[in-house]
Amino acid sequence: MERKTPLYDLHVELGGRIVPFAGYLLPVQYPAGVIHEHMAVRERAGLFDVSHMGEVLFEGEGALASLNRLMANDFTGMVDGQVRYSPMLNENGGIVDDLVVYRFGENRYMAVVNAANREKDVTWMRGHLLEGVTMTDVSDAWAQLALQGPQSKEILLKFLPEEALPRKYYHFVPEADVAGVRCILSRTGYTGEWGYELYCRPDDAQRLFRALLDAGAEPCGLGARDTLRLEASMPLYGHEMTDGISPLEAGLAWAVKPEHEFIGREAMLERGAPRTRIGLKVTGKGIVREGQDVYIGAEKIGVTTSGTHLPYLGGAYAMALADSGHAQTGTQVEVDVRGRRVAAEIVPLPFYKRGR
Repeated sequence: MERKTPLYDLHVELGGRIVPFAGYLLPVQYPAGVIHEHMAVRERAGLFDVSHMGEVLFEGEGALASLNRLMANDFTGMVDGQVRYSPMLNENGGIVDDLVVYRFGENRYMAVVNAANREKDVTWMRGHLLEGVTMTDVSDAWAQLALQGPQSKEILLKFLPEEALPRKYYHFVPEADVAGVRCILSRTGYTGEWGYELYCRPDDAQRLFRALLDAGAEPCGLGARDTLRLEASMPLYGHEMTDGISPLEAGLAWAVKPEHEFIGREAMLERGAPRTRIGLKVTGKGIVREGQDVYIGAEKIGVTTSGTHLPYLGGAYAMALADSGHAQTGTQVEVDVRGRRVAAEIVPLPFYKRGR
């Protein structure tokens, strides 16, 4: 049976179309529709319920060493109030999940995991801890909201002074008061826009959500969240990342620090990157979806991992895993869409970048 987030009743009240997702009942869209919500985030500010995400605390003298063993990134140089992204690998160099890690103190960190992988991740991490660390799944103690878009800062400034906001991207404030609600306030997001994520007690989530809507944010659902992340070319677990895809293939080499030892390191390096994540701009007629073969002439060179029409860019785009030898920008390809070849061109990632 699917669970409900603390905001479920409010989503229904606002006319959200509820669907099951990652074990939860969440709005896929509101009455204004996915395109409106997508453009709200690109041009104004949108508000998402992401309370289905999981949070895991690492505490104790062994917290940093355990994280560095579990993750492909290196957390040694982090300072309090900093956030860092990392893939987490299995022994074969594939991706168990991708996470963001918050440093609260020298011996206290919080890892945020994807909702669909919460139980798997917790089991995996618990089975590979070093000594001197206590790991606690605190997911049910938090609700999470994502305020995203160019007006998101302006909205928050209605509630607190600028010096109370995180000053840099991928940094956070451990205690902020937003509309009388005590929050962790983080300058992070999954849309490619300037934005923030707010963690609060579940009992406070509806009050915080309503206050941010009253201040100018527009409610957004899962549909816009997916088109926004695809437009910004952000990988999604189960699509551009799986336990059979390495971070080097997924275009995440920037988040891998092979100088330190971590689970899956040797297998990942030995395997290299025979495939690579590419971007496709559809130049023919049609919409490309995931799981469709990509060809140059008669030769299959890869398969799409995500694809749809992107509202802000005004065209059909897709990401794919392709043979590295055929991943050159400007290459003309075709995608097999239900037995019909649709023309496309390999283009640089990301498709969209704020300010460009």
